[in-house]
Amino acid sequence: MVIVELSVVPIGVGESLSEYIAEAVKALKLQEVKYQLTPMCTIFEAPNIERAFEIIIKVHEAVFKAGAHRVVTSIKIDDRRDIKRSMEDKVKSVMEKLES
Repeated sequence: MVIVELSVVPIGVGESLSEYIAEAVKALKLQEVKYQLTPMCTIFEAPNIERAFEIIIKVHEAVFKAGAHRVVTSIKIDDRRDIKRSMEDKVKSVMEKLES
């Protein structure tokens, strides 16, 4: 399981970016993966690194298709192969430690 933090930022399109980000999220939804939209980035799960990069490319390209002429995409990848951990598992682990 690969967990990806993805931030796609169109440059030179004005102050409001939500219409471009909406197109990026639509492209992500079409990939039928579990994702979480946050105020600063989007996090998604992929079965492997190859699939993660396929998804990243589709999301990145969606912002160009929406009309941006320049796009900066940042990614952070958590590729853990010894055990299968989901986004929820990682959050749950921290929350349990906060409660003790």
